[in-house]
Amino acid sequence: MRKTTTTTLAAALLAGGAFAATGGSAQADILFWSTQAAPVEETQAMRGQVLSGFEEAVDYQATDDRGPWLTRIEAELQAGSGTIGLLGALHGEFVSLSDDLVDLSDIELGDVTVNATFQQLGMLGTGEQKYLPWMQATYIMAANRQALDYLPEGADINALTYDELIEWARVLAEETGGPKFGFPAGPQGLKHRFFQGYLYPSYTDSAVTEFRSPEAEEAWNKFKELWQYTSPSSTSYGFMQEPLLTEEVWVAWDHTARLADAFNQRPDDFVAFPAPAGPTGRGFMPVIAGVAIPRTAPDTEAAKALAAYMLKPETQVATLRATNFFPVVEVDLPDDMPASVRLSGQAIARMANADDANPSLLPVGLGEYNGKFNQVFVDAFERIVLAGQDVRQVLDEQGETLRSVMQDSGAPCWAPDEPSEGACPVE
Repeated sequence: MRKTTTTTLAAALLAGGAFAATGGSAQADILFWSTQAAPVEETQAMRGQVLSGFEEAVDYQATDDRGPWLTRIEAELQAGSGTIGLLGALHGEFVSLSDDLVDLSDIELGDVTVNATFQQLGMLGTGEQKYLPWMQATYIMAANRQALDYLPEGADINALTYDELIEWARVLAEETGGPKFGFPAGPQGLKHRFFQGYLYPSYTDSAVTEFRSPEAEEAWNKFKELWQYTSPSSTSYGFMQEPLLTEEVWVAWDHTARLADAFNQRPDDFVAFPAPAGPTGRGFMPVIAGVAIPRTAPDTEAAKALAAYMLKPETQVATLRATNFFPVVEVDLPDDMPASVRLSGQAIARMANADDANPSLLPVGLGEYNGKFNQVFVDAFERIVLAGQDVRQVLDEQGETLRSVMQDSGAPCWAPDEPSEGACPVE
């Protein structure tokens, strides 16, 4: 049995391609094994700009292939000892490892204020801090400053509701000669993420279970109202930065990376702000990466010190420069950051720290059914909004398709749905 375990571990190390250069001696550096910042430029920036300030030497090794990353971890867990000190990964990549992660609740962070919502997610439904949030990306709203003159009276752009957004879009359409709200509904647009992570959580506090609930019906009817005042060219939009720059639209929603060119080219002409809120909160979809420590870490205390270092404000800023992922702690961004970083960062912080923040995680555990899951929401949009079909009928039919996807994949629920035993149910 010992021989088999050793062979498995060696194979995993080779698959991960992450032997530390220690000249044949025992691992001396803290091995930071990550699925993030895997491109060569980002990996080099992590080593040279982010981790070089830590008190001990760190060997940062990254792969964007989750297979080798997980294989190496599992092999070390099976062997009962290992070389990995700190893990870096997305929320969903930690889920299957929950039982084998060290509780980080006792890490002293000093006066650092970590986003409470993300810190709660890092508990993975347990009573322990299984990972600490490390960095984030997400989707936000953007507007041409000209549009601000048409905001509904009393509306706060940093705390809009869906009703206020609809009224804003209506006034813009009626007073500027045509629809000025834009939505990435084209073939390359990320519209499914809007429905999964923004509209549904804001009206149903769910992404799956309440898919065909009365509250979901209300959500789709609200979006139909908004669509009346949406640019008809939206069905061709993939990246909203382009129609914002041409001023075909004045207000839009999209991923931060797909708004960056507009912010960078004309920073004085645009504002960034949080997504709207509905009856069950300000639904938004953060892409959360965290740091965790496997129970086989060779030096748990050193790994905890490194985890704490990753959350220092200055480290968070350095990480932003290296990866374009945003901080998860309260931090003032330097003035020399690109305009897209400054504008998006402020909007992300307001959205994530809002009292009514209601984050929805990226789908977890779907595997090969991920595309079919996304298609359920795309088909619902096309049938309800574009084809004008009956909302209740479409939700009932698409709900059955969603139920089959969840049962076939066996994926349990993820936030904001409550944890489930087995496949996430569709009521």
